[in-house]
Amino acid sequence: MFFSAKSKGFFIDQSEHATLVARTSAPTGAMVVEEVRECPPGDTAALSAALLELQHKKTPGGYVHATCGVSPAKRLVRRATLDLKRVKEAEYMNELVSSQFRVEPNQFALAMLNAGDGFDYDFSKAAQKEVVVCGLPSDEIIAMQDALLALDIYPDRLELTTVAMLGLLADYLAFTKSKTPLLVLELGTETTHSFIVTAGGLDAARPIPQGFESMIPVVQKELGLKDEESAKKLFYSNTFDFTGMGSALIKKLVKELQSSIGFYEVQTGQSIGQVLCTQVPPKMTWIDGAIAGMLGVAGLEADLQPWLQARGVTISEEAAVAGRDLRWLGLLGLIVQNNNVPV
Repeated sequence: MFFSAKSKGFFIDQSEHATLVARTSAPTGAMVVEEVRECPPGDTAALSAALLELQHKKTPGGYVHATCGVSPAKRLVRRATLDLKRVKEAEYMNELVSSQFRVEPNQFALAMLNAGDGFDYDFSKAAQKEVVVCGLPSDEIIAMQDALLALDIYPDRLELTTVAMLGLLADYLAFTKSKTPLLVLELGTETTHSFIVTAGGLDAARPIPQGFESMIPVVQKELGLKDEESAKKLFYSNTFDFTGMGSALIKKLVKELQSSIGFYEVQTGQSIGQVLCTQVPPKMTWIDGAIAGMLGVAGLEADLQPWLQARGVTISEEAAVAGRDLRWLGLLGLIVQNNNVPV
């Protein structure tokens, strides 16, 4: 088995809406993001071609080492409060995951992080009770690893992009001394993953059973189309601007969000002041503004350059889109997490 030279770093972020790829000047340490590529979701030919371009190769040969972030639909990223008296009991964690999150623990690969700093939870001390439980189905891990290997990609790490992205945002808010809680939304086909992030870490996490598919019947009704299939084709095409009917499309989602926000604000006494929608397809960027408008809050306006420089990451002119477009936050989170530069 032949592996490509590791003088460069490669990072891949696969989501429902796009595959984002970056080449860095080094795999670890202070680094420059030299070039980036965006590929359609699930387009393995485009991903293979992008990697060849980034390696300056004309034909495949050998495995490229990469840090890989994934966002499977069944991912688990939830906040939990532990009963410290029971943490060291053998079955406690399985009971917690099963009862609170309706997940079969024997079918998931699970990890537990401190809710404040994101470090692995220390079960030997069991001193902190606020945690983030992360996981994904074990069979999906195997399938994703096999799919990457079939594309000559050797995953040095395979992790949830969501976790890297949330860590980036918490660190960015702390760096900018922001006091305002940030609502973060990962919109998927069937589900929207909702998070509230502050400079102190992840304050809240909740999946909402409203995604892009729930907007299709509204499109059909608003435009008077004959069936949902026609509405679906139009919705996912680039031929129609849905900005004008944005409020109607997201009405149910916003109602769920208002409920979550209201509970959070009553519990903490803090008000949500900003919102960010990630993993949104380029043709649906109207969603960010529509949700912000209906919630009466501002969209996140982030100047990432000072923060990136403080974390040892520089973005080249060729890769400038990664520093401007907030859809690249997950990939940047994977990169910053990998550079091991003291902060």
